[in-house]
Amino acid sequence: MNRGDLDRLLRRLADADGSDLHLKVGSPPRIRVNGDLFRLQDETGPQPADLEGIAREIMHERLWTNFEEHHEADFAYAIMGLGRFRVNAYRQRGSVGMVFRLVRSSARTFEDLFLPEPVRRLADEQRGLVLVTGPTGSGKTTTLAAMVDHINRTRECHIVTIEDPIEVLHRDEVAAISQREVGFDTESFITALRAALREDPDVILVGEMRDTETVATALSAAETGHLVFSTLHTIDCVETINRIIDFFPANQQKQARISLAGALRGTICQRLVPTNDGSGRVPALEIMVVNGRIQQSISDPARGTDINQIIREGEYYGMQTFDQALVNLLEQGMIDLRAATQAASNPHDLRVALQQRGLVPTGAR
Repeated sequence: MNRGDLDRLLRRLADADGSDLHLKVGSPPRIRVNGDLFRLQDETGPQPADLEGIAREIMHERLWTNFEEHHEADFAYAIMGLGRFRVNAYRQRGSVGMVFRLVRSSARTFEDLFLPEPVRRLADEQRGLVLVTGPTGSGKTTTLAAMVDHINRTRECHIVTIEDPIEVLHRDEVAAISQREVGFDTESFITALRAALREDPDVILVGEMRDTETVATALSAAETGHLVFSTLHTIDCVETINRIIDFFPANQQKQARISLAGALRGTICQRLVPTNDGSGRVPALEIMVVNGRIQQSISDPARGTDINQIIREGEYYGMQTFDQALVNLLEQGMIDLRAATQAASNPHDLRVALQQRGLVPTGAR
């Protein structure tokens, strides 16, 4: 296998409308399509020297030196006429492995992604912190890209994104947008975030909040009049709040709660669910919009358990639980009962809700 073979495999990935290409020594290449991983049985597994040579060829010299020392690297790879790919290279059992993720050349719209109206309203906030969360591969980057694209097309402002690496390319529309890639345009998230505050931004996207300093600076930016977007690998709104607070040492957590309660505008927690027709996946979203009751629950850890109930009762504000989102998707005929049950936070509660709406017979299993 050589670089030409790599480019050919990446074209196969794009032609299949897949998301990821996996390359590992001694195993056939695999591609992920609609969340499922498939072997390319007609392809030969690469040898150790193949992947070592390809990795060295597509990394710049400084990155290769860093990879040799730390045994993992994140970077971007582009093919003229095809597009860009986010790459993670790593070592396993002494040999090189790589995963390539296809980067969309343009953002998709809220309508394309079946995102509900409350997501648009959070994108229209003028200031504060908005978090999009979920496990790896749940579509966080795609949702954030749609929100940034919406602002780019509707608001005269300066948007600064800090990403590792850049996954969706934006062009100036109504807004001016500056996209900075960690490791290429800037040293780190925190370095770029500090610099961004001196770049007259209205909107700041921080690709991921990984440490206390980045979280604290993002909160400060949100408190001082900027609209800040970021992501976390959390499974629901309550865990998201707890994760943010846990970044801080115990003696700072009370103040962190007060800051978060004042700055946070909402959280969007995602899970992707297979569609009925097998054509792809649709997001089921737990949406929390911060109101007075939510602020009180964030500020007072003893009231944190109230948040789930507030979300469940918060339809007026645009809130919904995962199970409520799944019920809506079932009613629209976009997913089936099996997919909904597998994605539900509490399958029993979901079934009760479906029975109350007459979507499944009482007593059905």
